[in-house]
Amino acid sequence: MAGGKRHPGDMPLRVLLADDHPLILWAFRHELESSGAFQVVAEVETGSQVVPRARQTEPDVVLLDLGLPELGGLECLERLRDAHPDVRVVICSASSEPADIAAARDLGAEGYVVKSVGADELPAAVLRALESETFVAVGAEEAGEADDELVASLSERELSMLRTLARGLSNKAIGNELWITEQTVKFHLTNIYRKLGVENRTQATRVAYEHHLV
Repeated sequence: MAGGKRHPGDMPLRVLLADDHPLILWAFRHELESSGAFQVVAEVETGSQVVPRARQTEPDVVLLDLGLPELGGLECLERLRDAHPDVRVVICSASSEPADIAAARDLGAEGYVVKSVGADELPAAVLRALESETFVAVGAEEAGEADDELVASLSERELSMLRTLARGLSNKAIGNELWITEQTVKFHLTNIYRKLGVENRTQATRVAYEHHLV
């Protein structure tokens, strides 16, 4: 986490932007640099570029979209944590799904900013995430108690995975069908089991059939 509040005269934080929309990259760069608190040192549009560019430019913080091509944002976050543990990461995504926010938190992001906050609010939102002593999700409603229906808390990706699981596919086959790594499949399945209150594939499949998901 960030070590305390910023003060007037502090050097701008060096930022690597990762988003697959050029217009968003332009808007984010403009707003961040106009604030005086940030200096954008690199921009990338694919997930595979994130770690190499971080190695080259040594940013203080990576502002990372979840929906990057070639390598998703959560996978990028994992690799950044392994390769550059001192680099702070803030997820900036259109998704406000509680599961996505929880995954970012559990994988070590400093915070999560939902893009609905608007580009002009981005600098303050990122600073809030960096300066907080605990993980914060800016622009997302706090997750409340789980809904009465067991499957209500599952994201669209998790629902898709539960359906493929109920069809009897292996983790590798699920990954191939959903275009994600086998490690990511295991990560999502762990979250699905936790949300459904089950312990294994058989129990999760039973829930899927009970709720007419297959």
